[in-house]
Amino acid sequence: MIPGQFDYHAPTTVQEAVQLLQEHGDEAKVLAGGHSLVPLMRLRLAAPSVLVDINRIPELRGINRTNGTVTIGATTTHATIERSEVLKRVLPMLPAAATVIGDPMVRNRGTFGGSLAHADPAGDWPAVALALNAEMRIVGPDGERTVPAGEFFVDLLTSAVEPGELLTHVSIPVPGGNVGMSYQKFGHPASGYAVTGVAAIVTLYENNYCLDCSIAITGAGTKATRATETENALRNQTLDEATMAQAAEQAGTGIDFLGDIYASEEYRQQLVKVYTKRALLAALHAANEGQSAEAQKTL
Repeated sequence: MIPGQFDYHAPTTVQEAVQLLQEHGDEAKVLAGGHSLVPLMRLRLAAPSVLVDINRIPELRGINRTNGTVTIGATTTHATIERSEVLKRVLPMLPAAATVIGDPMVRNRGTFGGSLAHADPAGDWPAVALALNAEMRIVGPDGERTVPAGEFFVDLLTSAVEPGELLTHVSIPVPGGNVGMSYQKFGHPASGYAVTGVAAIVTLYENNYCLDCSIAITGAGTKATRATETENALRNQTLDEATMAQAAEQAGTGIDFLGDIYASEEYRQQLVKVYTKRALLAALHAANEGQSAEAQKTL
């Protein structure tokens, strides 16, 4: 199908983009990568009369590390994240997760901020952002505000970005200590969306003693969710496969599971347990591999 008619604007500054969004109100939509919006427009499920293309705003692109924080611009593509050597060193879960998003065409055009703001319940980035305790920088007519990832994903396809506002950057603290992280997902074979995806981070002391952990789940309910019961069960414990498997049984606590043509509610409940265990095992392995590498440096 062919989209309805619309006016097209390509601002070159954040202020200009915000002004356009404020001027046109509910009639305007932000165009970043377009992999969510354009298909909806082609099906006439979305019919904005104004598109505000933010891809020509230079400050919204790129990855920067300053002190203990990595900042990623909203229009940074999945492929850029996938290839980033900085992220591979300090936040390896980000480039690893990027590799399992869609296909090469999607990764080369789709954007980090666009995916987060769209808040698709089957998107990969929301779980990763939650587990990494990311902060979202939002600019609107009243200025700039920062929203933690835990408050950013409001409901099905609903984020904390209000009408007239623009998500500009995402800031992520670089964890210290002996840390391992992993994103594991059961993806739909055609679309690549997460039927269930789990991001896990563990911080270890000696002998696999868990000082801290964070776990976030996507694809299971109407929004990405932290698995707080599992996190609490693992902190201050010595991690092994049995301990993590037992804790993973609680990963779905508090989730109102979705059922659809791809997976029933019961199937998703089981997937969450299985993939939480897998993500934790992979994170533990990554932490131990990192510890071994550091030991080799001292020899």
